[in-house]
Amino acid sequence: MKVEEKQVASFKTKFFFFDKIIIGIPTEIGPRILYLASKEKPEFNLFGVLPEIGMRTSEGLWRIYGGHRLWSSPEAKPRSYSLDNKPVRIEAEGETVTVHGNPETANSVQKSVTIMPYTEGSIQVIHTIKNIGRWPIKLACWGLSVMRPEGFAIIPFQPLKVDEEGLLPDRHLTFWPYTDLSDERLIFTNDFIFVKQDPKAENPVKIGTMTNPSWTAYWVDGFAFVKEFQRKNGEYPDFGCSVEVYTQAQILELETLGPLQTLNPNCIISHTEIWKIFEIEELTATPEKIKRNLEPLLD
Repeated sequence: MKVEEKQVASFKTKFFFFDKIIIGIPTEIGPRILYLASKEKPEFNLFGVLPEIGMRTSEGLWRIYGGHRLWSSPEAKPRSYSLDNKPVRIEAEGETVTVHGNPETANSVQKSVTIMPYTEGSIQVIHTIKNIGRWPIKLACWGLSVMRPEGFAIIPFQPLKVDEEGLLPDRHLTFWPYTDLSDERLIFTNDFIFVKQDPKAENPVKIGTMTNPSWTAYWVDGFAFVKEFQRKNGEYPDFGCSVEVYTQAQILELETLGPLQTLNPNCIISHTEIWKIFEIEELTATPEKIKRNLEPLLD
């Protein structure tokens, strides 16, 4: 596997060239994946990079940085916002790359992200959290990707009859207190929900659901980034969400979650996303276009 060292914004970054996907892992912060591109257009980073944006916490200034990160759900402050501003250990063996984060002693966890080839043209990203404390903790793995601005997220929301006569509910939505349901960035259809990233927006929006089927995507400037995952049995965070999307004027975060689990000392939990990139020149936030131009490309 080809490896190069470059700069992404102000960050020293190792670039790893998989079959059709290029990723860039920063060495001085993380664990993060700060760069994602198709080999068809290697200079086009599908991730957003925002080195200066952050918020004050009891630990100091937490920066979002951008790219892809691993959190634990449910969200809480300061736990979720533990600083990840120290050098990480990157291991590369064959075609497998693992980024080891530093121990978060206050949270009793240590995070790592492993990237390896999957099927032709795709990679799997395995998120792992280990309990390094002395007592059990309950959490879920949460993979968040800050996307390049001015695109739109796609959330599958297809009906699924759970009983023969269709008497029982089959879908639900989760909203956050700041979400205005009349916001024009939210587009609701029978099979998909779309969330647009708008640099002129004044207020944030967040929405979540249990997707059907189990994938989500983001399209921007001719490329569709798809995350596929496996729905597992168990309780999911935030009233049962496997996918969440957050957006404001500067970013859109495409997020997937695993189920909540009780993690005993020295044990781990993991959550895997399958990443695919498709070049689709024209795609609009309509069910017809998604069914015609994107869904046939998915397994």
